[in-house]
Amino acid sequence: MASSDIFTLGLGLTPPWRVVDQRLETDYQPHELHLAVAADPGARFPCPTCGRLCKPHDWKELSWRHLNFFQHACIIEARVPRTDCPEHGVLRIAVPWARPDSGFTLLFEQAALALMREMPVAAAARIIGVTDQRLWRILRYYVGRAIERLDLSGVEAIALDETAAKRGHSYVTVFIDLDAAERPVLFVTPGKGKECMTAFRAFLVEHGGEARRIAEVVCDMSAAFLAAAAESFPQASVTVDWFHVVQIFTTAVEQVRRAEAHQHNLPKGVRWATLKRPENLTMAQRQALDQLENSGFATAEAYRAKEMLRWVRLAATPQAARWRLTNFLNHVTARLDDPDHLLDPVRQAVDTVRRNAKRIIRRWKSGHSNARLEALNGLFQAARARARGYRNTATFACIIYLLGAPINAMLDVFHST
Repeated sequence: MASSDIFTLGLGLTPPWRVVDQRLETDYQPHELHLAVAADPGARFPCPTCGRLCKPHDWKELSWRHLNFFQHACIIEARVPRTDCPEHGVLRIAVPWARPDSGFTLLFEQAALALMREMPVAAAARIIGVTDQRLWRILRYYVGRAIERLDLSGVEAIALDETAAKRGHSYVTVFIDLDAAERPVLFVTPGKGKECMTAFRAFLVEHGGEARRIAEVVCDMSAAFLAAAAESFPQASVTVDWFHVVQIFTTAVEQVRRAEAHQHNLPKGVRWATLKRPENLTMAQRQALDQLENSGFATAEAYRAKEMLRWVRLAATPQAARWRLTNFLNHVTARLDDPDHLLDPVRQAVDTVRRNAKRIIRRWKSGHSNARLEALNGLFQAARARARGYRNTATFACIIYLLGAPINAMLDVFHST
């Protein structure tokens, strides 16, 4: 078998295309293997619009980067015709080994996507030997095309939460399908306000979903999110996830500790002692916590309020949860009767939970939670940390889709067609 035939089989070429020549350029590092591909003489080509076989009108020399051949960079070169269709005129054909207007073969792009799923784009670019800008263009194209084909007609329960896109006040809001077994991300949009919910509703309708089918929305206690949920999905029940109840009191404890640390010398190690679960404390942290609670510090009062949430969380039924939450709020309010301004963050947390008590109790009725979204946020932030940040929210959103949206199968299909 001739070497040209071996390359033809290796590239998966079908008639009328075949490899007709090859040469190794040793003046470059790494060396470049150039494969010349040509069509059989007299071949006709399908019109890109209607598929009708037409004569070539003219030809243009094009080249594409292919997967390396052993240690050599591989370049495919071909004269590509424009067809002269009686109905649609003169149009450039699409070659079977590359998508239109791409400088890479489909197999090269598939390998690049596989690497970008596992590592930062810059690292993948160094391994492949191209600029990261070129890989970003590949990624944005395929992710965008896959997102356009999402079918959201079966979505009935959603959760949303913001995650930091970069340092400072830059966020994206992520929406997920609570009923999806895996890869639940549906939509990513810049910001964290009311307009995010409006944007998701429009996206949902564009992809076959219906706002009236959304039966439940799980979110935090942000006034903007709650108001937007009521406006965009009036038929949906809004559930406040328990994670955010704990989070708001944990934040209050830290705010009290920081303010009190400016006035008094707190026990060494108390910061982590008030944030960790009791069963995970070290001996030194237990001693710091004991000293804190026995010394009348305001931070100790805030910490006790946070820890009482565990008792509420263990309620077995919605009725028991309602009773426990009511008693918790009344108890903490009575304990905060002392007009100590250091405890204002705890008072604000109590007021926020009291206003949202009905939505919080729904957590015992629905069975849905934001736990999966919080876990995904950890994955997205880990990817951002490995990449040392992204240039803008659009690139971060692209990575979120690649990691968490149900598009991987679509990406593979695009490369096989």
